[in-house]
Amino acid sequence: MKLTHLDENDRPKMVDVSDKSDTTRIAKASGQISMSQEAYDMIVNNQTKKGPVLQTAVVAAIQGTKQTSTLIPMCHPLMLTSVKCDIAELPELPGFRLEVTAKLTGKTGVEMEALMGTSVGLLTIYDMAKAIDKSMVISSVQLESKSGGKSGDFIR
Repeated sequence: MKLTHLDENDRPKMVDVSDKSDTTRIAKASGQISMSQEAYDMIVNNQTKKGPVLQTAVVAAIQGTKQTSTLIPMCHPLMLTSVKCDIAELPELPGFRLEVTAKLTGKTGVEMEALMGTSVGLLTIYDMAKAIDKSMVISSVQLESKSGGKSGDFIR
């Protein structure tokens, strides 16, 4: 299989998508962060010194989704039509699960945007709670589903 991000001389390139058709493309990614009970309780009860952690993480996830092409070299700048973030409390962990769904109508997919948003949102939780617990673990950042485009649908 030939890698699409290499040209005939094995030099990096951005894939030319100009001949592709516009389709609706949706991707969902998720990840989780585990932490101490103390950090979890402080976040859930809005008692951290840095402010509302989960609300800030949602804003950061949206911003991260929008900035993907500035950080991942071969990603195209995209006109996203929707970014949706959900955070679930996982008291049994303790920790949180973050899901980001990105959507657009265009020539290329939004998997990287959903993954980037998830990663940035989780990193924001870490940043805002690291004074309480430096041993937090971010894990299982993964693509959950994607639809649209030539490669078809994917569901984990």
